[in-house]
Amino acid sequence: MLDYARWKYLLIAGVLLVAVVFALPNVFGDDYALQIARKDKEAIDATQLASIEQVLKTHDVTYNRIDLEKGRVMLRFNENADQLKARDVAKDEKNGLAKDYLNAMSYASRAPSWLPLRAMPLGLDLRGGLYLLYQVDVDGAVAQLLNTYMQDFQRALKSAEIEYIDINTVTEDSPIPNGLRVTLAAGTDLSKVRDALKKAQPDIACRDAIVVSGAAVECVLTEQQVRTRRDFAIGSNITTLRNRVNELGVSEPIVQRQGLDRIVVQLPGVQNSAEVKDVLGKVATLEYRLVDPRPLLPSGRAPVGAKIFKMKEGGTILLKRDIIVTGNQLTNATSSAGQNGPEVQVTLNSAGGDEMLRTTKANLGKPMAVVFIEQRAETVEVDGKPVTRNIRDERVISVATINGVFGSQFVTTGLTTNEARELSLLLRGGALAAPISIANERVIGPQLGKENIRKGVLALVVGMGALFVFMIIYYQLFGIVADLVLLANVIVLTALLSMFGTALSLPGIAGIILTVGMAVDANVLIYERIREELRNGVSPQAAIRAGFDKAFSAIADSNVTTVIAGIVLIVFGTGAIRGFAIVLTLGIATSMFTALMGSRALLTLMFGGKRKVTKLAIG
Repeated sequence: MLDYARWKYLLIAGVLLVAVVFALPNVFGDDYALQIARKDKEAIDATQLASIEQVLKTHDVTYNRIDLEKGRVMLRFNENADQLKARDVAKDEKNGLAKDYLNAMSYASRAPSWLPLRAMPLGLDLRGGLYLLYQVDVDGAVAQLLNTYMQDFQRALKSAEIEYIDINTVTEDSPIPNGLRVTLAAGTDLSKVRDALKKAQPDIACRDAIVVSGAAVECVLTEQQVRTRRDFAIGSNITTLRNRVNELGVSEPIVQRQGLDRIVVQLPGVQNSAEVKDVLGKVATLEYRLVDPRPLLPSGRAPVGAKIFKMKEGGTILLKRDIIVTGNQLTNATSSAGQNGPEVQVTLNSAGGDEMLRTTKANLGKPMAVVFIEQRAETVEVDGKPVTRNIRDERVISVATINGVFGSQFVTTGLTTNEARELSLLLRGGALAAPISIANERVIGPQLGKENIRKGVLALVVGMGALFVFMIIYYQLFGIVADLVLLANVIVLTALLSMFGTALSLPGIAGIILTVGMAVDANVLIYERIREELRNGVSPQAAIRAGFDKAFSAIADSNVTTVIAGIVLIVFGTGAIRGFAIVLTLGIATSMFTALMGSRALLTLMFGGKRKVTKLAIG
């Protein structure tokens, strides 16, 4: 007698039903789409939607549908030409849209909204997408390092009770390339100054200097230190860009170094997302400073040791030059809604927490300000030629009285909901070690991707068709069962790829084809074992049972070794290699399920129970 537990039938039926539902969105395809969002990150309301519709209607833009999705306008088109025309209208500053709105070309699934998932994302080679080549300002990385040294020198001299006139990279006398000059009053003990600076930063060499205003100590980086810092900037920026892309949810991005000072970013499915480019290239951080109670000088300039900052609401405020902590000392940042409005919950590292604790202890009842700093690259035309310049925007977003002592954990307020969300994203992703600018930008169209998809699907269909025919000819009725199992395997694998949001690329299609071949291999092992049992005179039902039981160890051993290799590729691989490994590993899991459980369930339904079976149609 051949039987199978009823709960196993229910499990198989439930898995297949869920798989069909989750895989179904891949059948519907995508529309060309254009997203329009406000530059201030606030949600678009019905009145603004109506004004956008009117502008598009005035310029005869043809579209299928226009909707509000998560505070953004989503336009859907039949043709790529209509999408491009709408994009041009949205970018035209004459109609007013470009002034207040960002636009992003993308794709929108045609699948009905009641389906639980969207279609699996496609890689850059299949879908097309955004190709960005970033130029890294490696000299800016050296300048940022010197700025850090400057803060350390200020603290060290203050701790050693040494008065100084100024610390800067450039003085009225001469610039100091890759170094700092500490200007001191005449008669200052320079050896004591050098010792204090050496204690703060033992890696930088310092020497005495004579300037017009008195004495000075110059600390200059060596050529090796400069090269090391530049390489660090490239590596750190690659990590930061990867983190920011992951935070944005772009599937299977490729971020890698190119040459000495460039980074390539490939974003599948994104055609010209201004929001993505804005977040990726933005250098945003926070600084915490004490408010300076002194008045401005009669000339309107800040007194020594202070700096004038703009307030977010307008006006100016005088803050001390000494920085308590910076965004570089943050280990985590999350946005939430607090009692005083949107806030960013900040966690500092040990050094930052100690400095914040010391400062709050010594300055209870005094005001402290939070400075939001944003750096961005902007390209303008000068004498008909494009010139890229770095813009640094500093503004005070919050001033609050220190009412208690706190250390490594606290909250920052004074932001809108979207500003808090974006700032926490940037801080979690990490600060860029050096400013970056776009050296090359290409939108890779879907035409080549369509051809790749057509050829990949054709290879899959031809390969599966050949396997189906071979299995039917060689194993007869059992071959039909194997073919049904193979089809179920592809459906379950597609559903899993959609659930995990894994981007499908050409290597991924190769992984699916390889998975189909390995699934056939499992069925072949089972069927050959059944044949062997039949040749030994075992009854048909007992042969089926023995075939599955005895073939299991061989199937498991071969698949486990492949899974180990796949996991290694997932952990250490990137881009297309990792995509192939994910598809292969998931495919092995689905093939084991369908080949062992699915095949047995079908064969038990056909030949199980109390019926007497005298012959099997297994070739």
